Amino acid sequence: MTATNYTPLPAVTFLVRHGSMRFLGVFTQPPGTTVRRGDVVVLRTERGQESGEVLCPATPEAVAAIPEPTRGEIVRVAGPEDREKMARVREQQQLQYETGAKLVAQHKLAMQIVDVEYLFGGERLIFYFLAEGRVDFRDLVKSMAREFHTRIELRQIGVRDEAKLLADYGDCGKPVCCNTHMVVMPPVSMRMAKLQKSTLDPTKISGRCGRLKCCLRFEQDVYEEFQQELPAVNSRVVTAKGQGRVLAQEILARRVLIEFEDGRRLPVSVDEVLTRL
Repeated sequence: MTATNYTPLPAVTFLVRHGSMRFLGVFTQPPGTTVRRGDVVVLRTERGQESGEVLCPATPEAVAAIPEPTRGEIVRVAGPEDREKMARVREQQQLQYETGAKLVAQHKLAMQIVDVEYLFGGERLIFYFLAEGRVDFRDLVKSMAREFHTRIELRQIGVRDEAKLLADYGDCGKPVCCNTHMVVMPPVSMRMAKLQKSTLDPTKISGRCGRLKCCLRFEQDVYEEFQQELPAVNSRVVTAKGQGRVLAQEILARRVLIEFEDGRRLPVSVDEVLTRL
């Protein structure tokens, strides 16, 4: 009997969110197991064994939208025992946070513990902290290893990462973007607020992190695209209503305010501009 050549079927993969920093990764489905969107699962990642939430099948389009996705395997869909263990891990994290903060105080280090992540499999304990500059925490790590009997990681983060870990709802009434769909934090500038004609009061356009809101960045591409279609301020144009000078742009409305030669000031749609002088 001759062996038959066959091509193995490609592994079924899913996008899964995991970890305190809400990493997005591509994970293979275990054979003989059905995984659905929204399932809480136990994962094997490069960090160890973690819990996560299944988001959707890992289509090429979905994977292409994620910079540097994590990789690993789905071990199983979480059962009652796994969920009980996850609850115990959350309780342990609160105690570990308090103990970690005490150890920082004992070592008199200029750093502030923000959050603690204890992996589901117990392989490592990660402390996220804020500090003004670099901190020599080598002795602190040794003390923590003696206290917790597991691998210790200390990770310095910025204020935006702190919001990603701890913030809940934004001024819009919805969960903060950095803690839901955002994978990377794009740069946001006051120039964007000016172009979008937002208030320039920092207290009103700053997010939970104290920095300019990321939603200003989300809308910037549309504003720039629409602005390119409009005549520049102070340029001269010809319309069916006459010739005049552009005084201002209404970017989202896609129109400009024109002062005509007879003194009239009228808003004109970009489609009504016949020639740009």
